[in-house]
Amino acid sequence: MLADSLDRVLQVEQRTYAHPWSRANFIDALHSGYQAQMITGRGELLGYFVAMKGVDEVHLLNITVAPEYQGQGWARVMLDALGIWARGQGAQWLWLEVRVHNARAIQVYEAHGFRRVGMRKAYYPADRGQREDAIVMSLALEH
Repeated sequence: MLADSLDRVLQVEQRTYAHPWSRANFIDALHSGYQAQMITGRGELLGYFVAMKGVDEVHLLNITVAPEYQGQGWARVMLDALGIWARGQGAQWLWLEVRVHNARAIQVYEAHGFRRVGMRKAYYPADRGQREDAIVMSLALEH
């Protein structure tokens, strides 16, 4: 993902989420050197992810599949790519947060081997000024 692809990314982000990342969020991630990858097919943006490397871990900050391509396995493809990259960086763990009410994403993560390890209260913005809890999940990476 490069800065010149952000218009396409933001179109998907805004169609997918009630509380999408802003252009500034993506620019900050790119300027910080976070791993940001897109998956495309036939000129269409299928999805993308943004991840931050730590000392011996990688934290998945955003993974998105365009609405019209959801349910086709693209999230698994991106999680596989993330795992390959993370192992190459020497990471031993992958971490993420997911909204407690996002059953579909939780199912994808658990099928990929992630385990629930905690909860972050009022982590995500929600409708009408409310906040939504997040489940913290982790995956041990084998080298």
